[in-house]
Amino acid sequence: MGTLLFAGLNGWEWPIILIAILLLFGGKKIPELMKGIGKGIRSFKDGMKEVEDEIKSDDK
Repeated sequence: MGTLLFAGLNGWEWPIILIAILLLFGGKKIPELMKGIGKGIRSFKDGMKEVEDEIKSDDK
């Protein structure tokens, strides 16, 4: 799914995106932003695992 999200981006577009992020958030805010994104992704994966486990337990 992640490949579909970024499928339209070429190699030269990545540096432009990174520079825009730096300008918008500043160097000190980026680690905090990435940490929040990581926590959100981890929480989503944990929730998906719980749903899968619940479905598997209902099948038995």
